[in-house]
Amino acid sequence: MTTHDAWVRREVRRSGPARTVDIAGTPWPLYKLEALAVALLVFVTILVVTQTLQAAVLTAAAVAVVVWWARRFFPPRP
Repeated sequence: MTTHDAWVRREVRRSGPARTVDIAGTPWPLYKLEALAVALLVFVTILVVTQTLQAAVLTAAAVAVVVWWARRFFPPRP
């Protein structure tokens, strides 16, 4: 016998529309730009401290993903 369990989906409710920044005619969500800025800062910091490109790239990528998803699901309150 087979069964089907419906996946529980978490609905993200925002109080208003997502804040965006217009870049070359395309609206970018602010959380994406924040994640890229934090990743760049982490990349430069790790590169200066360790002088190892691999460590800097991997750490910055991990930080970018964490900030990206955290800011997407938990936006700042107005």
